[in-house]
Amino acid sequence: MGAVVVDDNPSSVKAPDGGWGWAVLFGCFVITGFSYAFPKAVSVFFKELIREFGIGYSDTAWISSILLAMLYGTGPLCSICVNRFGCRPVMMVGGLFASLGMVSASFCTSILTIYLTAGVITGLGLALNFQPSLIMLNRYFDKRRPLANGLAAAGSPVFLCALSPLGQILQDMFGWRGGFLILGGLLLNCCVCGALMRPLEPAKKANEEVKEIKDKKPKKLLDFSVFKDRGFLIYTVAASIMVLGLFVPPVFVVSYAKDLGTQDTKAAALLTILGFIDIFARPTCGVIAGLKWVRPRCIYLFGFAMIFNGITDLGGSMADTYGGLVVFVLFFGISYGMVGALQFEVLMAIVGTQKFSSAIGLVLLAEACAVLIGPPSAGKILDATGKYMYVFIIAGVEVVLSALVLTFGNFFCIRKTKELEHKEDVTEINELHKVEDQAVESGAVEPAEVEEFLKDEKAKNGEVVTNPETCV
Repeated sequence: MGAVVVDDNPSSVKAPDGGWGWAVLFGCFVITGFSYAFPKAVSVFFKELIREFGIGYSDTAWISSILLAMLYGTGPLCSICVNRFGCRPVMMVGGLFASLGMVSASFCTSILTIYLTAGVITGLGLALNFQPSLIMLNRYFDKRRPLANGLAAAGSPVFLCALSPLGQILQDMFGWRGGFLILGGLLLNCCVCGALMRPLEPAKKANEEVKEIKDKKPKKLLDFSVFKDRGFLIYTVAASIMVLGLFVPPVFVVSYAKDLGTQDTKAAALLTILGFIDIFARPTCGVIAGLKWVRPRCIYLFGFAMIFNGITDLGGSMADTYGGLVVFVLFFGISYGMVGALQFEVLMAIVGTQKFSSAIGLVLLAEACAVLIGPPSAGKILDATGKYMYVFIIAGVEVVLSALVLTFGNFFCIRKTKELEHKEDVTEINELHKVEDQAVESGAVEPAEVEEFLKDEKAKNGEVVTNPETCV
């Protein structure tokens, strides 16, 4: 399979920024769509499951919660598998798991076995596809990476708009068991997407590659050295706070509209509007993030997107009519799409290509806890107060707080550290020049020799190479 060479990601291999990378981008688009849309799409079968097993809505909602928990919580496991076996085989095995879980669920006779099959097994399969696809996208694109991330992230709203109606049609025609079976077959397309993840290989002879691989030291399965990076720590804390409130409005906006006396069809149309706006917001934001002046400051654009999203939530808390909620979902769709397009682009820029496979797994694990806490805690607040206003206010405050942590943490901690390093470099340059002057005056060293020495020691002569991929 050649999986050994995939995840070493030799520095000599330049990202093609096109070519087969567009096939990788298509595969990442499909995987992102399945990973984020599938937990929401299975909710159309909940009424049938309630009728079949005589359970409550809260019992069926655990299926989506388990799917999301597996998608986020198994991040470190996915990182270990990718670093050990490579992206392509891990994704193909993940596709088999995702399909097997839904097919097995179609034969279940209790809700507990559905938790195990449709929840745990399918969730693990989607996780084994989602993370490796982002890693491969990061390796195939460099200059066009913000655009690639935006286009791949657009898979989520596109598949949400497609899978929910498809699930309803399948349920009407074949029942929930037939629907699960067909969706399980549809998930086999994850294996096809995994096959598209062709490894990047250096331009060397095969024998030389094998010899080089054998001489290499064993690679860490999970690189915890990312915690030494201040930028990564700040990003992880900010992302965890953000996830507490980011997913709350889409969960409650339909119920909010119904509580205002809106018809069921009109209330459900709010999510359709949100998804439609989201489809265009993500690639557009990717194009903006890729601009020459914007890309080095991408983290501040991400902070702006988070503040925009939080303020939108605060504005949505004051909506008391259906028209007000329509305006809310319009702005929420724009801000939500911006956050979705930038979140992994910023992480890639902070940790770089080499450590991204470990970093994303650890970040997703931290976010998993917040995902499980956010919506349920918002539901408890709603039960206690009976007003959606407080739910939206708290969600908005959480997202705004995460933006402040990210922006000010970057500005005061990371930027000042880099300024100190630059001052040290300047001091070192001045010292070298003093040595040169003293040597010329004493005649102990020829000026030509000093000049040659300075040329050979460029790294110590203050030439700092700035790379937008590895610095915030």
